[in-house]
Formats: sequence, C-alpha cells, structure tokens
Amino acid sequence: MEPNERTTSFYRFEDLRIYGKAIDYSQWVMTNLKEASTKAEKELAKCFCNSSYAIGLNIAEGSSRNKAQFEHYLKISKTAIRECVVFTEIASKTGMLTEEGREASRNSLMELTRMIGALIISLQHGGRRHRDDEPQTDGESNEGTTTDIDDFDIDTNF
Repeated sequence: MEPNERTTSFYRFEDLRIYGKAIDYSQWVMTNLKEASTKAEKELAKCFCNSSYAIGLNIAEGSSRNKAQFEHYLKISKTAIRECVVFTEIASKTGMLTEEGREASRNSLMELTRMIGALIISLQHGGRRHRDDEPQTDGESNEGTTTDIDDFDIDTNF
C-alpha cells in the first residue's frame, strides 16, 4: 500500500474523525467519573454515560441515511452533547468529577459541537448534488431511500 493511501472501513462512519472523537469522549467519561457510591451517583453516572454513547450512536445511524436524515441525526448528537454539558456540571458539583475533569469535558464537548456543526454545514452546502435533491418526475419520491456516506462529497476529517 502506498504511504498516502487510506484504507477505509467496512462501516464508513468509522472513517469520520467526529465519530472517533465521540467514541474517545465516551471512553473518557467512563474512566474519569469517580466511583459512584450512592444510588443517586450511580444514576447520574449511568445517564452521563448513556448521553455520551448517544453522540457516536447517532453519528453512526445518521451516516447510513439520506442527507436530510443524516443532518437530523447530527442534530440529535448535538442534543446529547448538551445533555453531557449538564451532566458535567452536576458531576463536578457533586464531586464525581474534578475541576480539571470538568474543564476537559467541556473542552471536548465544545470541540464535538464545532465539528458536528461544520459537518452539517458541509452537508448543506459543500456536497455534490444528491439524488434527494434532484427533481422528481411522475410523482416519484426519494423519501426513505438510504445512502452511503460515499454519496456525499464531504471531507471525512470531521
């Protein structure tokens, strides 16, 4: 293989940098929350982890859909990010997260937000014409058709 050649994954969403960052953040949450000792802390940790998982899950699911649906799933990922901001603050105030951990979490979440926003803009403006954008004839609808991430002319460095 040539040094500049990139291998691609079977699941194309794995080639998106934003997906890798989302997975890294989920791992970070699991390893940086202090051991939960009370029922309330355990519930907080569970909800925090679930929201962090939702970021990557929605990126993965959306990437297999048409452009409009991909944008929708990316927006759901942004909702999960906002949930993680709230959980970060609660975990910090309850002592489950250090001040350094709070700052690291917030910085990662801001980066994820920027990256998802840039990907949404890229899908809206930077992609080549896609079959969902083509005029319909004879009452046909492209709604419900699935696409592959290859159908988008986007930079996978998100």
